Amino acid sequence: MKHARSLLVTALGALAALVAIPPAYGQNTIKVGVIAAFSGPFADYGSQIEAGMKAYMKEHGDSVAGKKVELITRDTKGPAPEVAKRFAQELITRDKVQFLAGFGLTPNAMAVAPVVSEAKVPMIISNAATSSITTKSPYITRVSMTIPQIAEPLAQWALKNGIKQVYTVVADYGPGIDAETQFTKTFKEGGGTIIGSVRTPLQSPDFSATTQRVKDAKPQAVFVFLPAGQQGISFMKSFNERGLGEAGIKLIATGDITDDHVLEAMGDPTLGMITAFHYSAAHKSPENEAFLKAYAAANDAKAGAPNFMAAAGYDTMHVIYEIAKKLDGNIDGDKAMAAVKGMKWTSPRGPVTIDPETRDIDQTVYIRKVERVNGKLANVEFDKIPDVKDPGKK
Repeated sequence: MKHARSLLVTALGALAALVAIPPAYGQNTIKVGVIAAFSGPFADYGSQIEAGMKAYMKEHGDSVAGKKVELITRDTKGPAPEVAKRFAQELITRDKVQFLAGFGLTPNAMAVAPVVSEAKVPMIISNAATSSITTKSPYITRVSMTIPQIAEPLAQWALKNGIKQVYTVVADYGPGIDAETQFTKTFKEGGGTIIGSVRTPLQSPDFSATTQRVKDAKPQAVFVFLPAGQQGISFMKSFNERGLGEAGIKLIATGDITDDHVLEAMGDPTLGMITAFHYSAAHKSPENEAFLKAYAAANDAKAGAPNFMAAAGYDTMHVIYEIAKKLDGNIDGDKAMAAVKGMKWTSPRGPVTIDPETRDIDQTVYIRKVERVNGKLANVEFDKIPDVKDPGKK
């Protein structure tokens, strides 16, 4: 019995040591493990992030610092923390990846944090937007955004434009709770009133009862945060079927709901909708033009229109390439994280900086209105708030 116990302890010790071993310097390939949903209701998350990564590699080449760059994808099929954690362990120990990236959903990113801490492998968040994620490991940085970073400017804009009574509707998980918390805090501090709130299930929500409750409460506006994709389409359908717009209720939201990737599918009911966000495919800049061109060249028509996740995938690869250049291709976790702190560049969305203290991204937040541009629906920017930090970490 003692012998068996001793063998078990030895085996566990060996496994722990294996997880802690950083990838070898001698590799001729820089391997990036991409953990995201590539199938199921959140399939667009993984496909858009990967499409953005491919766009960067199409534009800048598939080698950096003399080494080939390889993407290794793993499909979580949705919010599946234990699956994401297992994939991370396998990618580090078996595939010897030097970076982990992707992470469209907060629960999956949270689950992987202790794995990268143990292994000292840099982890780049390409979407998951709960403020606290980067506090869970010193080896995590983020190139997307946090929901409080978007919700605060939107609350300020609403107050300045005469909206004093709001009903909030958010998805019941980390980013949704962040959205509700930050919007409510900023709105109330500015003299506004929250007259009701609803948290909807993350998976398969039915919005008919929710929109009826909002209509019955008769607010000036409803503030909405929902995961990008199908849920925005479903909410807008219910919003219109229940006649909220006709009742004079404005809809203001984080930009997830008018995601560029599904905007055409949502149709004319979105016209005039006000959102706050960090990226729009309609953003006018040479950098965004280059991104859109590279995206089209790197992906087939099935990829659809690029959205904010594709832009974040593109920026994820920018960070990886810049780290590789600074370290001459020899990726060490601690040196990589030192290199990323304070990194600045002009993204397709505009100027961005990785905050050296939080390892989160500082960026411009834009106020946008859905309009038709050259016959197609677009999120047209008409106001901006530059250099926005994550207020969740103030």
